[in-house]
Amino acid sequence: MTLIVQKYGGTSVGSVERIQTVAQRICKISNKDNKIVVVVSAMGKTTDTLVKLSQEITPNPSRREMDMLLSTGEQVTIALMTMALQKLGKKAISLTGAQVGIVTEAEHSYARILSIKPDRIQRHLHKNEIVVVAGFQGISCIDSLEITTLGRGGSDTSAVALAASLKANCCEIYTDVSGILTTDPHLVQGAQLIKEITSDEMLELASLGAQVLHPRAVEIARNYGLPLIVRSSWSDNPGTLVTSPVPQSRSLNGLEITKAVDGIELDENQAKVALLKVPDRPGIAAHLLREIASQKVNVDLIIQSIYEKNGNDIAFTVVENSLGQAESVADAIASTFCTNSNYSEEVEVIVEKRVAKIAIAGAGMIGRPGIAAKMFKTLAEQNINIEMIATSEIKISCVIAQNDSYRAIQSLSKAFEIKASPTVNISPTISNIPPVRGVALDTKLVQIAIRRVKDKPGMAANIFGVLAKNNISVDTIIQSQRCRIFSGEPTRDMAFTVAQGNSELAYSVLKKLSDGFDEILIDENIAKVSIVGAGMAEKPGIAAQFFEALAAENINIKMIATSEIKISCVVTKDKGIQALNAVHSAFKLDR
Repeated sequence: MTLIVQKYGGTSVGSVERIQTVAQRICKISNKDNKIVVVVSAMGKTTDTLVKLSQEITPNPSRREMDMLLSTGEQVTIALMTMALQKLGKKAISLTGAQVGIVTEAEHSYARILSIKPDRIQRHLHKNEIVVVAGFQGISCIDSLEITTLGRGGSDTSAVALAASLKANCCEIYTDVSGILTTDPHLVQGAQLIKEITSDEMLELASLGAQVLHPRAVEIARNYGLPLIVRSSWSDNPGTLVTSPVPQSRSLNGLEITKAVDGIELDENQAKVALLKVPDRPGIAAHLLREIASQKVNVDLIIQSIYEKNGNDIAFTVVENSLGQAESVADAIASTFCTNSNYSEEVEVIVEKRVAKIAIAGAGMIGRPGIAAKMFKTLAEQNINIEMIATSEIKISCVIAQNDSYRAIQSLSKAFEIKASPTVNISPTISNIPPVRGVALDTKLVQIAIRRVKDKPGMAANIFGVLAKNNISVDTIIQSQRCRIFSGEPTRDMAFTVAQGNSELAYSVLKKLSDGFDEILIDENIAKVSIVGAGMAEKPGIAAQFFEALAAENINIKMIATSEIKISCVVTKDKGIQALNAVHSAFKLDR
């Protein structure tokens, strides 16, 4: 017997006719060999209509009453869908989130799922009934029966959580597009269907704005090793398969309250090269990385910091036995600037041999602002200075001195309660995996730069700790490589991005923390262009190709930040869509 959980979004069930079409699709695969659970959203714009009704009563309705109101939308859909299935001769029953035992936190409007009691669903499946469940909702306690909602993407989350608790063979997410696409089709005409993608890649794309799947749903699928399939409601095409690593044994209690960090990585075979005061113009980073790639040298982390006096710092790490080649390229490029009469600054090359990269990883860190701050604080308490920072949705990496490695891994293991030897799950290998899977654009960010931060352990922990206390999620984090003496103390610049809506609060709380740095600058005129792909780590030249695509369009890069499967560049907002199209085409994703 195959157990399949299907989810249909608001567009797919937006009218009676569409509900009847979906019911026919469900009937085609419902038989004695296939057990079906269907999760549905509210019809079309129903949720928006209910929100408008509430605003006509009061501009500030209580979150509890909003949950009571909004949960009715899905209840309309489940009743109509069940009627449509019954009319087609199928045995079916509709159930609310409370009736299927979805228990959540006591947090209205954005509750996380604690557990699901699947006994009732299993009884109905045993009777060969199709079970139609209201997505987006649950209850905070079996005794109190307080209705809660799961927030944006809640129906995706409901479906995947139900599939995990029922140990379903797969979860199918039906939507109005053909599957996961290489980029936003509204911005790039040549967007193509991705046939297969890893959950780590999908987490990055979902968090960068790909709205087909919510990151919470992908996180649950990854944690429980559940195959996800994203398909169109209007065709029989296979869509996109989202694969997950073989999971560690994991309890279904605290289903969404998983440990934020489930692995620690340490790589002591690292060396760092930094070019200081390189010209701030298009093509510089592309030229550097192309020359390094021509030497068959794989670059790991890449960071370009905020500019000062028309100059930037670019730093990168390589495996230690490739340092000689990387240093030679950097020296050669630096010397060309020294002989260029049009550039007055003296470009410097700094090399550090004895460095290590330590990283914490886990899908549970998504949407939890305090994880980075906790890592930085843990290292600071051991008097370990951080030389480079690289972040992604599921990993935070720091470059530290090699002789601090043992203390770093011991303290982080204790802080995040990692008892086993430090490892992290590896996504399943896909044959011929492309280096770049998709391209994303985020125009809803603000860059915050902090000038002359004291270069000592604990400063990053203080900065990101106060942001976390105010529930401000930080995206890209970079730290300059140039150390300047200010008021007799060594200092560095630091920059990061936050959501536009958090910029004023971030500025306000940081001003109160101003003992330790000199100036806070906010830049609203930015967009972030990112490439994502699990195969890029094994193929030299991907970063160079990315930067060359931007340089060819005369687009200057304001910041660079990388992880193992993502490279992000911050550009001016007016160049965002142009950059997205150029990069998508450069990697032949439009073919």
